[in-house]
Amino acid sequence: MRLIAFAVTGLILAGCGGTLFPGAGTMDIALQSTPPGADAITSLGPSCRTPCTVAVPSPTEDFSVSFALTGFQPMTVPVRITRSVGGRFAPPFTSLNPDPVVAQLEPVAPPPRRVKKKKMVAQ
Repeated sequence: MRLIAFAVTGLILAGCGGTLFPGAGTMDIALQSTPPGADAITSLGPSCRTPCTVAVPSPTEDFSVSFALTGFQPMTVPVRITRSVGGRFAPPFTSLNPDPVVAQLEPVAPPPRRVKKKKMVAQ
């Protein structure tokens, strides 16, 4: 009888692993930019070149993704984390906003044109 009790307790604890350890595991995050080809790096560490998907440690708090592409202004997009602890019949889950993370990169403005000063000739 004790063996059955231990087995049932083990199964219950295994099923609750997501709620006991909400940071366990990884999560895939889709990253996109316009134009494509930007270097994207998450504040959690992983990076890639857009469009791409990175696996990050399951986030426990909000984070950000920074995008950089030569000839374009860099951009950082905040990502909000929402966690559900689940319920009796619903498993816990984590959602991201935005999902996918998208950056609309703006071209770098050209440098201001230098205006040549005309030399004044004394008469």
